[in-house]
Amino acid sequence: MKTPYSLLNLIVAVNFLLVLQASQSLSSNTNDDYDFLDCLIHKSDDPDSISRVIYTPSNSSYTSVLQFSINNLRFTSPTTPKPRFIVTPVRESQIQTLVYCSKKHGIEIRTRSGGHDFEGLSYVSQLPFVILDLINLKAVTVDIQTTTAWVQAGATLGELYYGIAQKSPNLGFPGGVWYALGLGGHVSGGGYGTMRRKYGLAADNVIDAQFINANGKILDRKSMGEDLFWAIRGGGGSSFGIILSWKIKLVPVPETVTVFSVDRTLEQNLTKIIHKWQYVAPKTDKDLDIRVVMFSVINPSTGNRTIRATFETLFLGGINRLLVLMQEEFPELGLTREDCTEVSWIESVVVGSSFTNGEPLEILLNRTAMPKNSFKGKSDFATNPISEDGFEGIWEFYNDKIEAGMALLVLTPYGGKMDEIPESVIPFPHRLGSLYMIEYLVVWDGNETSPHISWIRSLYSYMSSYVSSSPRRAYLNYNDLDLGVGKTYAEAGKTWGSNYFKDNFNRLVKVKTMADPGNFFKHEQSIPTRF
Repeated sequence: MKTPYSLLNLIVAVNFLLVLQASQSLSSNTNDDYDFLDCLIHKSDDPDSISRVIYTPSNSSYTSVLQFSINNLRFTSPTTPKPRFIVTPVRESQIQTLVYCSKKHGIEIRTRSGGHDFEGLSYVSQLPFVILDLINLKAVTVDIQTTTAWVQAGATLGELYYGIAQKSPNLGFPGGVWYALGLGGHVSGGGYGTMRRKYGLAADNVIDAQFINANGKILDRKSMGEDLFWAIRGGGGSSFGIILSWKIKLVPVPETVTVFSVDRTLEQNLTKIIHKWQYVAPKTDKDLDIRVVMFSVINPSTGNRTIRATFETLFLGGINRLLVLMQEEFPELGLTREDCTEVSWIESVVVGSSFTNGEPLEILLNRTAMPKNSFKGKSDFATNPISEDGFEGIWEFYNDKIEAGMALLVLTPYGGKMDEIPESVIPFPHRLGSLYMIEYLVVWDGNETSPHISWIRSLYSYMSSYVSSSPRRAYLNYNDLDLGVGKTYAEAGKTWGSNYFKDNFNRLVKVKTMADPGNFFKHEQSIPTRF
């Protein structure tokens, strides 16, 4: 016999109350927590279903669910604030219920898709909060006829790319190289990948979205209006609401692309090679992307520390055309046919995600294949070439001042399509005039932070005379709380607002004021309201 709906509510409520009473960590908040859970149950259209996707600290799965998508181990220490609840919805109506009850009971929502947030803002708060983890909302629906796809926000890039490849070898998407990134945050922050010089950013190729606003309503592009649709494509969706899914435009890719990964060290004339790279990579053919990843290593021949740079490339074409292009424009690298490999586009995604041991395409569906570390990142944009002396100064940091751990410097060239899109088309403003983006990343084991973070801040300070200024620009998806934590329009405008968005910041504030006047969706660097 089917259990009556009212009785089912009572059973679920009693079970939650017993769980909360058994939890010592929540003892001082039991009444508030019970009221919140009671709200979720009574407002839900399926109380039993929603009860199965709510985790409290007393639940045996709470810690594993919390830590599964934390990719920065800096935020796993015992002193890191933990959520009062974690909710992993399986349907959109459960998110609407969560929004209603969180507003009613004054609990912040932190929305997590992939969990690669540099500063942990998607799963850490200093105020009472609940994590909305979208891990179960990961459907990928590809339409070959219209060359579009609907992708839920909890899907990873790897799941998207794999889904596209299952339908067609001649379609792709210009998203990031890190296969485990969640679509929700990646796209809304202006995510980029190896085809940005050909097709622009991921957000440049979004044509519709489903979105839940502060009133719990589900909106699409038409119902949300063009201002809000503009804001969530590069302005950070978590400032305005909850991204449910993106409708993306797929792009053509050739059946065969070429990849290479070539290492050069200081002893192999790296300083002059990297200096020349600055003049070639942003200006060359749109089909060619040459990214540089640099780090300090021990030279096995001498036993001394040196700098090694890996030139990682995707070329949308065959080896023969690539070799001609490289010989004409960048002979200093000394590329040979043996360095190059022709693969399909989806195979290039596997290689680009650092899987180089012949792993099958299905590795892109494995969310746990990559190791986790503690890390701190920062970003810059170079608008003029850095001198050889400037690079020599960088080498000094990597040779003499780096603490235990691993530090990377990643140079990502712009130009091509990035020069053709006006900076006001979406909130991401770093377009024409940017030669390349610089990512600083220091990685270490354990929870100690001081020496590593001090080192990267020192390098960042040294770089100030070589990068953009007034404002010194920064990339939102490499969020950096060192830029400032502004709670008001005035505070944010003087600190991180112009760094991330330049003149687009004021328009974002206007949209925020209209879309979420009560500032319900907020975090340490969220877009503020004007008042």
